[in-house]
Amino acid sequence: MSSTATRTVRPATPLGDEESGETLREIPLPPYITGEDAQFAVRAVVVHAPRRWSGGTVCRNDASPHPCRLHRWGRRVLTLRGLRSAEIDALIERGDPTVTVRPPDRPGA
Repeated sequence: MSSTATRTVRPATPLGDEESGETLREIPLPPYITGEDAQFAVRAVVVHAPRRWSGGTVCRNDASPHPCRLHRWGRRVLTLRGLRSAEIDALIERGDPTVTVRPPDRPGA
């Protein structure tokens, strides 16, 4: 008796093909967000900021379609650290990858 395995082969798609829903795997988040993680995240969102190009918006660092994996990771980390989207946008606008991010004050703490 022979056993056969069914294998499904997906057609090859270009890397980063957002329209077909195929994206590179996301960078995993740390189990809890430390100050060091937040500093890496600030660097990620500032260095991998959006840049207008003739073909659309690309990552300023590596010209991949924006938002790139590191920019998305940095935003997720900073959001978990307690920053609002407007605060993250202000960090990007400031353009300083060494700025220190402190967690927001918690009421009643």
